[in-house]
Amino acid sequence: MTDMTHETGTIPEQALAALGEGQIAYVKPISSDEVRRIFPQAPELAPGLKLFALLSASGAPILLTDSRDTALANAWAHDLQTVSLN
Repeated sequence: MTDMTHETGTIPEQALAALGEGQIAYVKPISSDEVRRIFPQAPELAPGLKLFALLSASGAPILLTDSRDTALANAWAHDLQTVSLN
């Protein structure tokens, strides 16, 4: 029988955040109640709206929209590969 264990290393948080920067983005569904946390400069919005944030690989905000398709189109227009987070 083969030993399937392997040693895993730890990647520093800053290095992990930089992976894919400028190349990878993700779309995150958020409510309008969360917007100010991610987009501090955003104006007040009505509570309970369902929105989508396009975020860089490091989590930096790129775009806020009410359409997932718009967020994906913006990523595509800026040559960003979108990934799904589960």
